[in-house]
Amino acid sequence: MLQKGTAKKVTIFVNEDTQHHFGSLCDSILTFLLHKGVSGATATRAMAGFGAHQVMHTTKVEVLTEHLPIRIEFIESAQKVDELMPTLYDMVNDGVIEVQDTHVVKVASKERAAAPKGPHTEMRGTARLMRIYMGESDKWQGEPLYEAILKRLRLMDIAGATVYRGILGYGAKGHTHKSGRLPFSHDLPVMISVVDSDEKLAKAVTEIESMMQDGIIVFSDVDVIRLVHSQPATESAHANG
Repeated sequence: MLQKGTAKKVTIFVNEDTQHHFGSLCDSILTFLLHKGVSGATATRAMAGFGAHQVMHTTKVEVLTEHLPIRIEFIESAQKVDELMPTLYDMVNDGVIEVQDTHVVKVASKERAAAPKGPHTEMRGTARLMRIYMGESDKWQGEPLYEAILKRLRLMDIAGATVYRGILGYGAKGHTHKSGRLPFSHDLPVMISVVDSDEKLAKAVTEIESMMQDGIIVFSDVDVIRLVHSQPATESAHANG
């Protein structure tokens, strides 16, 4: 936890559309900081800006909004910053990292008491499993197809979905795709697995089919076992009151 006293403030400037592996660089940096136990970090999106390319990007012109600058800022001990910096240096291949000395005057946070969990309830039933197969390089309106499908499923209130990235595979065209430095490594197989009611998935597949140009969608009947922790009796009584 961040302590009162001397510390380092790190500010990272990246572009909104800069990618890292197969997602946003901004998201990747925040996820890295979270997993490394950084006390807190904030990302803010600028209204306008320009960089080394001397091109002005602004929210006023739609075509110029794709390259807007993002500012990520966090404060940590000098020791923690030294630990994080080698990875951040490698991640930010297009942007600026700034480190400043600072002084933490106060650190205050309200600890949330963990709600006691009651006995779990086992829920059983039948459902449908939908698997969607596609290539990693497939796009939908400029973004990866698997991300676009995941967003669409969330909007349709689907219970949950998981994206799996293959390490080796081939499809109808007969090309073998594997991870590595080969040209085909950029089009590795991706599968999205979804479990929900037959009615919901029937509606979802109609939307998804219109987004896919190449791929496979398969359905299976499954038995679902779900464990749900119930609220303690006292908490339930307050909620009902």
